[in-house]
Amino acid sequence: MLGVIIIFLVLGILLFLGVTWYESSKAEYPPGIANPKFLRTAHTFVVGSFILGKFLDKLGVWNVAGPNNFLQKILMPKLKEDQEIFTKDLQFGGVPVRVYQPRSPSAGGRKGVMFFHGGGFMLGSIDTHESLCRYVTKNSGAVVVSVGYRLAPEHRCPAAFDDCVLATVHFLKTAQEHGVDPSSVIICGDSAGGNLTAGVCQALVGRSDIPKPLAQVLIYPVLQMADFNLPSYQQNKMVPLLSQEHALLYVITYISSDRSLSKEIIKGSHVPPEIRQTLGKWLRSEELKVKGYKPHIMAPFNKEIYEKVKITLDLPCSPLLSDDAVIRQLPQAYILTCEFDVLRDDGILYKKRLEDNGVPVTWYAVKDGFHGIVNCFNEPDMVSGKLAVDNVITYIKNL
Repeated sequence: MLGVIIIFLVLGILLFLGVTWYESSKAEYPPGIANPKFLRTAHTFVVGSFILGKFLDKLGVWNVAGPNNFLQKILMPKLKEDQEIFTKDLQFGGVPVRVYQPRSPSAGGRKGVMFFHGGGFMLGSIDTHESLCRYVTKNSGAVVVSVGYRLAPEHRCPAAFDDCVLATVHFLKTAQEHGVDPSSVIICGDSAGGNLTAGVCQALVGRSDIPKPLAQVLIYPVLQMADFNLPSYQQNKMVPLLSQEHALLYVITYISSDRSLSKEIIKGSHVPPEIRQTLGKWLRSEELKVKGYKPHIMAPFNKEIYEKVKITLDLPCSPLLSDDAVIRQLPQAYILTCEFDVLRDDGILYKKRLEDNGVPVTWYAVKDGFHGIVNCFNEPDMVSGKLAVDNVITYIKNL
Protein backbone atom coordinates (compact mmCIF):
# COMPACT_ATOMS: atom_id res chain seq x y z
CA MET A 1 0.00 0.00 0.00
CA LEU A 2 2.80 2.40 0.92
CA GLY A 3 4.53 1.61 -2.38
CA VAL A 4 1.39 2.51 -4.32
CA ILE A 5 1.10 5.81 -2.46
CA ILE A 6 4.73 6.63 -3.21
CA ILE A 7 4.25 5.82 -6.90
CA PHE A 8 1.19 8.09 -7.12
CA LEU A 9 3.02 10.83 -5.23
CA VAL A 10 6.01 10.66 -7.59
CA LEU A 11 3.71 10.64 -10.64
CA GLY A 12 1.84 13.63 -9.22
CA ILE A 13 5.06 15.57 -8.70
CA LEU A 14 6.28 14.72 -12.21
CA LEU A 15 2.93 15.77 -13.68
CA PHE A 16 3.04 19.05 -11.74
CA LEU A 17 6.59 19.78 -12.91
CA GLY A 18 5.68 18.91 -16.49
CA VAL A 19 2.63 21.16 -16.55
CA THR A 20 4.60 23.97 -14.89
CA TRP A 21 7.37 23.68 -17.47
CA TYR A 22 4.87 23.59 -20.35
CA GLU A 23 2.88 26.59 -19.14
CA SER A 24 5.93 28.68 -18.25
CA SER A 25 7.51 27.92 -21.66
CA LYS A 26 4.69 29.87 -23.35
CA ALA A 27 6.08 33.14 -21.98
CA GLU A 28 7.72 35.66 -24.28
CA TYR A 29 10.91 37.58 -23.50
CA PRO A 30 11.17 40.46 -25.98
CA PRO A 31 14.63 41.63 -27.11
CA GLY A 32 15.87 44.33 -24.78
CA ILE A 33 13.92 43.28 -21.70
CA ALA A 34 15.87 43.54 -18.45
CA ASN A 35 17.54 40.42 -17.01
CA PRO A 36 15.57 37.68 -18.84
CA LYS A 37 17.36 34.94 -16.89
CA PHE A 38 16.05 36.21 -13.56
CA LEU A 39 12.66 36.91 -15.08
CA ARG A 40 12.37 33.34 -16.39
CA THR A 41 13.06 31.91 -12.93
CA ALA A 42 10.60 34.24 -11.22
CA HIS A 43 7.93 33.49 -13.82
CA THR A 44 8.30 29.73 -13.39
CA PHE A 45 7.77 30.16 -9.64
CA VAL A 46 4.61 32.22 -10.19
CA VAL A 47 3.21 29.79 -12.77
CA GLY A 48 3.90 26.76 -10.58
CA SER A 49 2.30 28.31 -7.52
CA PHE A 50 -0.84 29.21 -9.46
CA ILE A 51 -1.13 25.76 -11.04
CA LEU A 52 -0.97 24.26 -7.56
CA GLY A 53 -3.39 26.89 -6.28
CA LYS A 54 -5.98 26.20 -8.99
CA PHE A 55 -5.77 22.45 -8.31
CA LEU A 56 -6.19 22.86 -4.56
CA ASP A 57 -8.95 25.41 -5.10
CA LYS A 58 -10.93 22.90 -7.16
CA LEU A 59 -10.54 20.37 -4.37
CA GLY A 60 -11.80 22.95 -1.89
CA VAL A 61 -8.58 22.66 0.11
CA TRP A 62 -7.08 26.12 -0.45
CA ASN A 63 -7.80 29.24 -2.44
CA VAL A 64 -5.98 29.93 -5.69
CA ALA A 65 -3.61 32.46 -4.09
CA GLY A 66 -2.82 30.32 -1.04
CA PRO A 67 0.31 28.47 -2.26
CA ASN A 68 1.90 31.62 -3.67
CA ASN A 69 1.38 33.62 -0.49
CA PHE A 70 2.58 30.71 1.65
CA LEU A 71 5.73 30.14 -0.40
CA GLN A 72 6.54 33.85 -0.44
CA LYS A 73 6.25 33.91 3.34
CA ILE A 74 8.55 30.95 4.01
CA LEU A 75 11.08 31.67 1.25
CA MET A 76 11.44 35.39 1.92
CA PRO A 77 14.73 36.05 3.72
CA LYS A 78 14.46 37.53 7.20
CA LEU A 79 15.82 41.05 7.23
CA LYS A 80 18.16 42.04 10.03
CA GLU A 81 17.22 44.95 12.24
CA ASP A 82 18.29 48.23 10.67
CA GLN A 83 19.87 50.62 13.13
CA GLU A 84 18.93 53.61 10.98
CA ILE A 85 15.18 52.88 11.05
CA PHE A 86 12.64 52.51 13.81
CA THR A 87 9.84 50.11 12.85
CA LYS A 88 6.57 49.46 14.62
CA ASP A 89 3.40 47.52 13.81
CA LEU A 90 0.20 49.42 14.55
CA GLN A 91 -3.43 49.64 13.52
CA PHE A 92 -4.84 52.70 11.78
CA GLY A 93 -8.59 52.64 12.12
CA GLY A 94 -8.48 48.90 12.68
CA VAL A 95 -6.31 48.29 9.60
CA PRO A 96 -2.85 46.75 10.23
CA VAL A 97 0.05 48.97 9.20
CA ARG A 98 3.82 48.99 9.61
CA VAL A 99 5.42 52.38 10.24
CA TYR A 100 9.03 53.02 9.19
CA GLN A 101 10.66 56.08 10.79
CA PRO A 102 14.22 57.34 10.32
CA ARG A 103 16.12 57.45 13.62
CA SER A 104 18.06 60.54 12.53
CA PRO A 105 16.81 63.84 13.97
CA SER A 106 14.64 66.11 11.86
CA ALA A 107 14.44 69.91 12.09
CA GLY A 108 10.69 69.90 11.39
CA GLY A 109 7.87 67.64 10.32
CA ARG A 110 8.96 64.97 7.87
CA LYS A 111 7.22 63.92 4.68
CA GLY A 112 4.96 60.91 5.02
CA VAL A 113 4.44 58.15 2.46
CA MET A 114 1.28 56.06 2.62
CA PHE A 115 2.21 52.86 0.78
CA PHE A 116 -0.14 50.24 -0.71
CA HIS A 117 1.59 47.06 -1.88
CA GLY A 118 0.90 45.33 -5.18
CA GLY A 119 -0.12 41.75 -5.85
CA GLY A 120 -3.30 41.80 -7.91
CA PHE A 121 -5.47 42.42 -4.83
CA MET A 122 -4.85 38.80 -3.79
CA LEU A 123 -1.09 38.44 -3.28
CA GLY A 124 1.56 40.32 -1.34
CA SER A 125 1.71 41.74 2.14
CA ILE A 126 3.50 44.22 4.34
CA ASP A 127 6.32 41.66 4.60
CA THR A 128 6.80 41.18 0.85
CA HIS A 129 7.47 44.92 0.48
CA GLU A 130 9.52 45.32 3.65
CA SER A 131 12.82 45.75 1.83
CA LEU A 132 11.40 48.36 -0.53
CA CYS A 133 9.77 50.38 2.26
CA ARG A 134 12.97 50.35 4.32
CA TYR A 135 14.96 51.55 1.33
CA VAL A 136 12.53 54.40 0.63
CA THR A 137 12.59 55.47 4.28
CA LYS A 138 16.39 55.43 4.53
CA ASN A 139 16.99 57.29 1.30
CA SER A 140 14.14 59.80 1.31
CA GLY A 141 14.04 60.66 5.01
CA ALA A 142 10.26 60.20 4.92
CA VAL A 143 8.11 58.22 7.33
CA VAL A 144 6.62 55.32 5.37
CA VAL A 145 3.36 53.65 6.40
CA SER A 146 2.82 50.26 4.70
CA VAL A 147 -0.81 49.11 4.76
CA GLY A 148 -1.87 45.48 5.24
CA TYR A 149 -5.23 45.69 3.52
CA ARG A 150 -7.54 42.68 3.18
CA LEU A 151 -7.02 40.39 0.19
CA ALA A 152 -9.23 38.48 -2.23
CA PRO A 153 -10.71 35.94 -2.53
CA GLU A 154 -11.62 35.97 1.17
CA HIS A 155 -12.34 39.69 0.96
CA ARG A 156 -13.58 40.92 -2.39
CA CYS A 157 -13.88 44.45 -3.75
CA PRO A 158 -14.22 47.00 -2.23
CA ALA A 159 -12.59 45.58 0.96
CA ALA A 160 -9.03 46.55 -0.06
CA PHE A 161 -10.16 50.00 -1.16
CA ASP A 162 -12.14 50.59 2.03
CA ASP A 163 -9.15 49.58 4.18
CA CYS A 164 -6.80 51.92 2.35
CA VAL A 165 -9.20 54.87 2.61
CA LEU A 166 -9.71 54.20 6.32
CA ALA A 167 -5.97 53.91 7.07
CA THR A 168 -5.12 57.00 5.01
CA VAL A 169 -7.73 59.18 6.70
CA HIS A 170 -6.43 58.03 10.09
CA PHE A 171 -2.85 58.90 9.13
CA LEU A 172 -3.78 62.32 7.72
CA LYS A 173 -5.52 63.11 11.01
CA THR A 174 -2.68 61.83 13.23
CA ALA A 175 0.39 62.53 11.09
CA GLN A 176 2.00 64.82 13.67
CA GLU A 177 2.01 61.99 16.22
CA HIS A 178 4.48 60.23 13.89
CA GLY A 179 6.65 63.28 13.25
CA VAL A 180 5.03 63.99 9.89
CA ASP A 181 3.82 67.31 8.50
CA PRO A 182 0.11 66.66 7.71
CA SER A 183 0.39 68.75 4.54
CA SER A 184 3.28 66.62 3.24
CA VAL A 185 1.71 63.18 2.92
CA ILE A 186 2.26 61.31 -0.35
CA ILE A 187 0.01 58.41 -1.39
CA CYS A 188 1.99 55.67 -3.16
CA GLY A 189 1.53 52.15 -4.48
CA ASP A 190 2.68 49.63 -7.07
CA SER A 191 0.44 47.66 -9.47
CA ALA A 192 -2.81 46.93 -7.57
CA GLY A 193 -1.44 49.35 -4.97
CA GLY A 194 -1.26 51.96 -7.72
CA ASN A 195 -4.95 51.39 -8.37
CA LEU A 196 -5.65 51.86 -4.67
CA THR A 197 -3.50 55.00 -4.64
CA ALA A 198 -5.49 56.62 -7.45
CA GLY A 199 -8.77 55.47 -5.91
CA VAL A 200 -7.95 56.79 -2.44
CA CYS A 201 -6.87 60.17 -3.80
CA GLN A 202 -10.14 60.44 -5.71
CA ALA A 203 -12.17 59.33 -2.70
CA LEU A 204 -10.64 62.14 -0.64
CA VAL A 205 -11.48 64.86 -3.15
CA GLY A 206 -13.68 67.53 -1.61
CA ARG A 207 -13.16 66.48 2.02
CA SER A 208 -12.54 69.45 4.29
CA ASP A 209 -11.94 67.52 7.53
CA ILE A 210 -8.46 66.29 6.53
CA PRO A 211 -5.41 67.78 4.79
CA LYS A 212 -5.16 67.20 1.05
CA PRO A 213 -2.44 64.70 0.02
CA LEU A 214 0.67 66.39 -1.33
CA ALA A 215 1.11 63.99 -4.26
CA GLN A 216 0.24 60.59 -5.68
CA VAL A 217 2.91 58.14 -6.83
CA LEU A 218 1.63 55.43 -9.17
CA ILE A 219 4.06 52.60 -10.01
CA TYR A 220 2.88 50.58 -13.04
CA PRO A 221 -0.72 50.94 -11.85
CA VAL A 222 -3.82 49.10 -13.02
CA LEU A 223 -6.32 51.89 -13.55
CA GLN A 224 -9.15 50.45 -15.62
CA MET A 225 -10.98 47.16 -15.99
CA ALA A 226 -12.89 47.97 -19.17
CA ASP A 227 -10.42 47.18 -21.97
CA PHE A 228 -7.95 44.32 -21.67
CA ASN A 229 -6.87 44.70 -25.29
CA LEU A 230 -5.09 48.06 -25.16
CA PRO A 231 -1.91 48.26 -27.27
CA SER A 232 0.24 47.30 -24.27
CA TYR A 233 -1.95 44.24 -23.62
CA GLN A 234 -1.54 43.15 -27.24
CA GLN A 235 2.20 43.82 -27.26
CA ASN A 236 2.94 42.14 -23.91
CA LYS A 237 0.19 39.53 -23.73
CA MET A 238 2.61 36.72 -22.81
CA VAL A 239 5.37 38.73 -21.09
CA PRO A 240 6.11 37.97 -17.41
CA LEU A 241 5.53 38.85 -14.66
CA LEU A 242 1.99 39.83 -15.62
CA SER A 243 0.39 38.19 -18.64
CA GLN A 244 -3.04 39.08 -19.93
CA GLU A 245 -4.35 35.79 -18.52
CA HIS A 246 -3.04 36.51 -15.02
CA ALA A 247 -4.34 40.08 -15.13
CA LEU A 248 -7.82 38.71 -15.81
CA LEU A 249 -7.44 36.10 -13.07
CA TYR A 250 -6.61 38.83 -10.54
CA VAL A 251 -9.52 41.00 -11.63
CA ILE A 252 -12.17 38.27 -11.58
CA THR A 253 -10.93 36.95 -8.22
CA TYR A 254 -11.12 40.48 -6.82
CA ILE A 255 -14.71 41.08 -7.87
CA SER A 256 -16.47 37.71 -8.11
CA SER A 257 -16.41 33.99 -7.37
CA ASP A 258 -17.56 33.22 -10.94
CA ARG A 259 -14.37 32.88 -12.98
CA SER A 260 -16.30 32.16 -16.18
CA LEU A 261 -17.10 35.89 -16.31
CA SER A 262 -13.50 36.58 -17.35
CA LYS A 263 -14.40 35.31 -20.85
CA GLU A 264 -16.96 38.09 -21.16
CA ILE A 265 -14.72 40.73 -19.59
CA ILE A 266 -11.89 40.13 -22.05
CA LYS A 267 -14.36 40.52 -24.92
CA GLY A 268 -15.60 43.78 -23.42
CA SER A 269 -19.25 42.77 -23.38
CA HIS A 270 -19.60 44.40 -19.95
CA VAL A 271 -18.75 47.87 -21.26
CA PRO A 272 -21.68 50.23 -22.02
CA PRO A 273 -21.69 52.24 -25.29
CA GLU A 274 -20.83 55.57 -23.65
CA ILE A 275 -17.64 54.17 -22.06
CA ARG A 276 -16.66 52.49 -25.35
CA GLN A 277 -16.96 55.84 -27.09
CA THR A 278 -14.80 57.55 -24.48
CA LEU A 279 -12.13 54.81 -24.62
CA GLY A 280 -12.08 55.00 -28.41
CA LYS A 281 -11.39 58.74 -28.24
CA TRP A 282 -8.54 58.27 -25.73
CA LEU A 283 -6.99 55.48 -27.79
CA ARG A 284 -6.45 57.86 -30.69
CA SER A 285 -3.79 59.59 -28.58
CA GLU A 286 -0.39 59.99 -30.26
CA GLU A 287 1.29 58.47 -27.21
CA LEU A 288 -0.53 55.16 -27.74
CA LYS A 289 0.45 54.54 -31.35
CA VAL A 290 2.33 51.25 -31.25
CA LYS A 291 3.62 49.33 -34.26
CA GLY A 292 1.42 46.32 -34.92
CA TYR A 293 -1.47 47.48 -32.74
CA LYS A 294 -4.85 46.40 -34.04
CA PRO A 295 -7.89 48.26 -32.71
CA HIS A 296 -9.99 45.83 -30.70
CA ILE A 297 -13.69 45.65 -31.50
CA MET A 298 -15.58 44.78 -28.35
CA ALA A 299 -18.37 42.21 -28.30
CA PRO A 300 -21.94 43.57 -28.28
CA PHE A 301 -22.93 45.12 -24.97
CA ASN A 302 -24.56 42.56 -22.68
CA LYS A 303 -26.59 44.21 -19.93
CA GLU A 304 -26.84 40.98 -17.96
CA ILE A 305 -23.05 40.66 -17.82
CA TYR A 306 -22.74 44.36 -17.02
CA GLU A 307 -25.03 44.00 -14.00
CA LYS A 308 -22.85 41.17 -12.67
CA VAL A 309 -19.52 42.99 -13.00
CA LYS A 310 -20.42 46.70 -13.16
CA ILE A 311 -18.19 47.39 -10.15
CA THR A 312 -15.25 46.94 -12.56
CA LEU A 313 -16.19 50.29 -14.12
CA ASP A 314 -16.67 52.17 -10.85
CA LEU A 315 -14.11 54.04 -8.74
CA PRO A 316 -12.68 51.18 -6.67
CA CYS A 317 -11.66 49.39 -9.88
CA SER A 318 -11.40 51.97 -12.68
CA PRO A 319 -10.29 55.40 -11.43
CA LEU A 320 -9.26 56.18 -15.02
CA LEU A 321 -12.95 56.49 -15.90
CA SER A 322 -13.84 59.09 -13.26
CA ASP A 323 -15.36 62.44 -14.22
CA ASP A 324 -13.22 65.45 -15.12
CA ALA A 325 -14.67 67.28 -12.12
CA VAL A 326 -12.92 64.77 -9.84
CA ILE A 327 -9.72 64.42 -11.88
CA ARG A 328 -8.98 68.15 -11.92
CA GLN A 329 -9.00 68.30 -8.10
CA LEU A 330 -6.33 65.61 -7.67
CA PRO A 331 -2.83 66.29 -6.33
CA GLN A 332 0.21 66.32 -8.57
CA ALA A 333 1.28 62.90 -9.78
CA TYR A 334 4.28 60.73 -10.51
CA ILE A 335 3.60 57.83 -12.87
CA LEU A 336 6.08 55.03 -13.59
CA THR A 337 5.45 52.72 -16.54
CA CYS A 338 7.39 49.81 -18.04
CA GLU A 339 7.69 49.19 -21.77
CA PHE A 340 7.14 45.44 -21.50
CA ASP A 341 4.09 45.55 -19.23
CA VAL A 342 0.43 44.96 -20.07
CA LEU A 343 -0.43 47.86 -17.73
CA ARG A 344 1.82 50.38 -19.49
CA ASP A 345 -1.03 52.09 -21.31
CA ASP A 346 -3.17 52.37 -18.18
CA GLY A 347 -0.48 54.67 -16.82
CA ILE A 348 -0.12 56.60 -20.09
CA LEU A 349 -3.87 57.15 -20.38
CA TYR A 350 -4.06 58.39 -16.79
CA LYS A 351 -1.13 60.71 -17.43
CA LYS A 352 -3.04 62.25 -20.33
CA ARG A 353 -6.25 62.55 -18.30
CA LEU A 354 -4.45 64.35 -15.49
CA GLU A 355 -2.59 66.68 -17.84
CA ASP A 356 -5.75 67.50 -19.79
CA ASN A 357 -7.31 68.57 -16.49
CA GLY A 358 -4.39 70.74 -15.39
CA VAL A 359 -2.80 68.32 -12.91
CA PRO A 360 1.05 68.34 -13.04
CA VAL A 361 2.51 64.92 -13.92
CA THR A 362 6.06 63.56 -13.79
CA TRP A 363 6.36 60.47 -16.02
CA TYR A 364 9.19 57.95 -15.77
CA ALA A 365 9.24 55.24 -18.47
CA VAL A 366 11.47 52.21 -17.86
CA LYS A 367 12.48 51.30 -21.42
CA ASP A 368 13.61 47.75 -20.61
CA GLY A 369 11.21 47.28 -17.69
CA PHE A 370 8.70 44.53 -16.98
CA HIS A 371 5.87 44.39 -14.48
CA GLY A 372 7.21 44.02 -10.96
CA ILE A 373 10.72 45.34 -11.68
CA VAL A 374 10.64 47.77 -8.74
CA ASN A 375 10.35 44.84 -6.34
CA CYS A 376 13.57 43.44 -7.83
CA PHE A 377 15.57 46.61 -7.17
CA ASN A 378 18.06 44.83 -4.89
CA GLU A 379 18.63 41.83 -7.18
CA PRO A 380 22.06 41.53 -8.85
CA ASP A 381 22.13 42.85 -12.44
CA MET A 382 18.75 44.56 -12.03
CA VAL A 383 20.04 48.05 -12.76
CA SER A 384 16.74 49.33 -14.15
CA GLY A 385 14.86 48.35 -11.00
CA LYS A 386 17.33 50.20 -8.78
CA LEU A 387 17.26 53.27 -11.04
CA ALA A 388 13.46 53.25 -10.99
CA VAL A 389 13.26 53.17 -7.19
CA ASP A 390 15.91 55.87 -6.91
CA ASN A 391 13.92 58.02 -9.34
CA VAL A 392 10.81 57.65 -7.17
CA ILE A 393 12.87 58.65 -4.12
CA THR A 394 14.26 61.69 -5.90
CA TYR A 395 10.73 62.79 -6.76
CA ILE A 396 9.64 62.41 -3.12
CA LYS A 397 12.64 64.35 -1.81
CA ASN A 398 12.07 67.20 -4.26
CA LEU A 399 8.42 67.73 -3.37
